[in-house]
Amino acid sequence: MASRLNESPPDTSKKFTSRLKYWEIIADNLSKAGWSLGWISAVDLEGRTIWIADAHRDGKRFVVRADEKLTAFLALESAIGAGVEVG
Repeated sequence: MASRLNESPPDTSKKFTSRLKYWEIIADNLSKAGWSLGWISAVDLEGRTIWIADAHRDGKRFVVRADEKLTAFLALESAIGAGVEVG
């Protein structure tokens, strides 16, 4: 039993670095395209969690609100692609 306590934990860093979530992929792509990003979760007046994400570049700004983080980033990506400015 003592030898098990001295064993180091398995290296899982390689496993986690290659597994990005979809919203992270969208954020990385927007960032690589020169967009500055921000996001935050908040609780609305009815107690629901909402996500707000924004991106800005070259005087353009896009802000979206959604019930889930992935949905917010999908909406942000869509708004930027469509050129619909908000804010």
